[in-house]
Amino acid sequence: MVTLLLFGETLRQALGASEFQCEVSEPMTFKALLERNQDHLGVLLPFMNKGELLITVNRKVGGLDSKVKDGDTVKLTHQFNPVHDGAMWQNP
Repeated sequence: MVTLLLFGETLRQALGASEFQCEVSEPMTFKALLERNQDHLGVLLPFMNKGELLITVNRKVGGLDSKVKDGDTVKLTHQFNPVHDGAMWQNP
């Protein structure tokens, strides 16, 4: 099970929750996780396509190609101004 934690009102309102859990049977990229769970996570795809998601996997800065596996925690933050490239966001 991969736990997704969503930060920021934009993402929380889009998904309707601040936390979501996905079953995974094998390691896959974060992008593949979103695409395989479109029934629940499809609302996040427009943010992904615009490059507006900041992703951490187990407290390490990641990206769409970061591998996720059973037991991982993924934190998502909405970056509404991609010009900053995450410079104003701090990884815990």
